[in-house]
Amino acid sequence: MVRALILNKEPEFSARIEEIDSSRFPVTDISVEVQYSTLNFKDGLAITNKGPVVRTWPMVAGIDGAGQVLASSNAQWQVGDLFVHNGWGVGETHWGCLSQQAHLKSEWLVKLPSIFTTRQAMGIGTAGYTAMLCVMALEQGGAKPGQGEVVVTGATGGVGSIAIALLSQLGFEVVAVTGKLTEEAYLKSLGASRVIDRQEFCTPGKPMQKERWAAAIDTAGSHTLANLCAQMQYGAPVAACGLAQGADLSLTVMPFILRGVQLFGIDSVMAPMSKRQSAWNRLAKDLNLIKLESMIEEITLDQVPEYAKALMAGQVAGRIVVKL
Repeated sequence: MVRALILNKEPEFSARIEEIDSSRFPVTDISVEVQYSTLNFKDGLAITNKGPVVRTWPMVAGIDGAGQVLASSNAQWQVGDLFVHNGWGVGETHWGCLSQQAHLKSEWLVKLPSIFTTRQAMGIGTAGYTAMLCVMALEQGGAKPGQGEVVVTGATGGVGSIAIALLSQLGFEVVAVTGKLTEEAYLKSLGASRVIDRQEFCTPGKPMQKERWAAAIDTAGSHTLANLCAQMQYGAPVAACGLAQGADLSLTVMPFILRGVQLFGIDSVMAPMSKRQSAWNRLAKDLNLIKLESMIEEITLDQVPEYAKALMAGQVAGRIVVKL
């Protein structure tokens, strides 16, 4: 029997820890022991039923997992190999990783870089892997240290926290945007040079505004992303990876045709394996593990439903790691 967080739709929505027989798991070419999982924004939506994330019921929640292989019919994976998993519809259409075991597809798994423990891998999770994809996109767009300030929205969240740590480690001057100004000391400890209130960005603004930013990572969408695009320096890149404020985006083409602003959309769910492995290799090289540890709060599986509520209420900073 395996303990897992099960989401049920009937007779009414529920999110409960249950013991399930491993025979109920889907048939795949790899079965794994999940040592650690985590809570991402999408997990919070699913567990609190605040968004249409789950499409197959019942569902084992959890889009991320790290641990070791228990059985494999794929020659590339041996029993005992350490893995990390992010995305691929797990926790949405395929049973997820907030469970002591999971049955996954070998083509979904990344070999865990030797520098990381499975706990650290989930301290990073989809949030940190997404942050690295954002940094790589900014570099692709020509961003280099010394060009000016790089702004990161949703700064106390998982993506924002790790993005700040990565950018500062790479030599960028980082400005953190947050609604939690009481977390200024935390954000500066990660490497932010200054902290500003998100209220500057979250209402409609002019289509072209004063040039302020050399690059940007945005987790909010909506008016925040529109204002950022209107404030970018000539040719500057923006990496958009979230919709915490909203999925809407009301802007004009003016920043793109008058200033050459570059807007990169960041997808972490279905990104090809080559990009995933590159991102994890870069994390192994560029992420300060002391800063990572300062972001982590470890909880048990039984605590997940309450922490999911806190996450959706904006009461969580940094990264939540779930010990299975």
